Amino acid sequence: MDNIKVGDCLTIHCYKHNGILHRVCEEAIVLEVTEDKLVCANDKTKITERDGRSYHTNEIAILIFYQKKWFNIIAQLKNQGLFYYCNIASPYIIDNNIIKYIDYDLDLRVFPDGGFRVLDRNEYKYHKKIMNYSDDLDKIITSELQHLITLKKEEKEPFIKDSIEKYYQKYLQLKKNAKS
Repeated sequence: MDNIKVGDCLTIHCYKHNGILHRVCEEAIVLEVTEDKLVCANDKTKITERDGRSYHTNEIAILIFYQKKWFNIIAQLKNQGLFYYCNIASPYIIDNNIIKYIDYDLDLRVFPDGGFRVLDRNEYKYHKKIMNYSDDLDKIITSELQHLITLKKEEKEPFIKDSIEKYYQKYLQLKKNAKS
């Protein structure tokens, strides 16, 4: 995996199915690398949209990317509690210290009280039509969204607050060590 190790700083490129770069996230500090997932974190990092607009995130986020699952997770540590923004997306690859994946529009938003909502169904239907998502791809995306909802309902990884807290503490320690 490009010899990625804990403490490395990567960039994230999110693409659409047609190959167009959709969004760039400038910083993802590696917290853990395993055979099937990559866990990173960032704080107040710059995000640049396809149209050139940019902004900085407001809080620390734990980012979980998978080798074999068609979703990735952004656990946002906000003042109001732990929120999850889950992207239905292709498994990631790393190319030249850049995490790359294809975003498939559908998102699962999870709130601190445990409630959740599926977002962007209309965007998915629109892109499925204009970008010609295959029936097989549609089945994978639908199945992975259902799998993600099941994981949430059963409070399984990645929806275990203690795991996110562990990664958060690891991130703080990495930042502290980098300053000394």
